[in-house]
Amino acid sequence: MKLVRANNKKLDKIYGRRFARNRRVEDKVKQILEDVRLFGDDALIKYTKKFDKVKLSTRQLKVSENEISGAYQNIGQNFVSNLKTVIDNINRFYRKTLKKSWKMKNIDGGVIVGEKYQPLEKIGIYIPAGTAPLVSTVYMTALPAKMAGVKKIVLVSPPDQHGHINPHILVVADLLKVDEIYRLGGAQAIGALAYGTKTIPRVDKIVGPGNVYVSEAKRQVFGLVDIDMIAGPTELVIIANRHSEPKFIVADLKAQAEHAGGMAILITNSRALAKEIKSQTPDINGFIILAENLEQAADIS
Repeated sequence: MKLVRANNKKLDKIYGRRFARNRRVEDKVKQILEDVRLFGDDALIKYTKKFDKVKLSTRQLKVSENEISGAYQNIGQNFVSNLKTVIDNINRFYRKTLKKSWKMKNIDGGVIVGEKYQPLEKIGIYIPAGTAPLVSTVYMTALPAKMAGVKKIVLVSPPDQHGHINPHILVVADLLKVDEIYRLGGAQAIGALAYGTKTIPRVDKIVGPGNVYVSEAKRQVFGLVDIDMIAGPTELVIIANRHSEPKFIVADLKAQAEHAGGMAILITNSRALAKEIKSQTPDINGFIILAENLEQAADIS
């Protein structure tokens, strides 16, 4: 990370940034989606070979039960027990947010009004794994869907160079009883979930974050299917003083660094803290801004 003062003119590049639409990305995604719509599984195989450098057959798109079982042999001993604690905590939260149907009789004229909530038939979950496998996305999306009563959950995640999906993703998906898992990523995965192919079922809603191509694909298929949101670009600003714990700041900055291209910024009035953080974050994309005081730090943020 670069250390700069709050009055440095180079910061104008940060302050003046705008996240404009990228026509080149839009056009590429449009072509990929059209290929998936027209050619189905053949397009998925083609783009997986092109982007992920993995040659798969149509049959290999779906992750087998044997591969899921084998994933348990490739994770830490405490992972499952810790995960069950996490799942229990998240379940308690979502239980409080679960909406219920209701109705009432209007006093004037006896009209019955209300709201009826019913689960979707099928949803698709996109789990990124390029820069880092976002294991938390599995339970943050599958758990509320299960609790709401969604009948079928389909998970897609890009394969590694050997054609495998991260074992932690597989184990979490298995514990949450995700119905189907496919080794598929990028805009082509979003297209498969939106249009359906001979192998991949069409879903009612697509959730989960991704890179700029995944986000653009979700934007383009919205309306044909529902989506959660356009997630990204993801960036981070931390304001800290000399009393802040450096290891916690570094952990947050490194967590942000998982999002390729996203910037992490620390604003502090402590020169000692700034130098300490700089020494521990040489490869993180971002700035450490040295402010005069916390009031100025707040204004900058």
